[in-house]
Amino acid sequence: MEKSGGDTDPKSAQDLTAVVQTLLQQMQDKFQTMSDQIIGRIDEMSTRIDDLEKNIADLMTQAGVEEGEGEAKAEEKEAAS
Repeated sequence: MEKSGGDTDPKSAQDLTAVVQTLLQQMQDKFQTMSDQIIGRIDEMSTRIDDLEKNIADLMTQAGVEEGEGEAKAEEKEAAS
């Protein structure tokens, strides 16, 4: 029953190394997949925000509000001072 001390034998060490390498590779693959999904979602969110900004600008135009109107009023106040 000397097997209990057999953890240091070269075969066990090689097996353990192989298992650890396999687990690390699996983890790396999962992290890469998650990273790709996150980047894809960020790109999608960016596109949706761009669309939202365009729609807001279109609504403001339809309502007769110019985008720079608030800035123009601030400049007029400064010029009058």
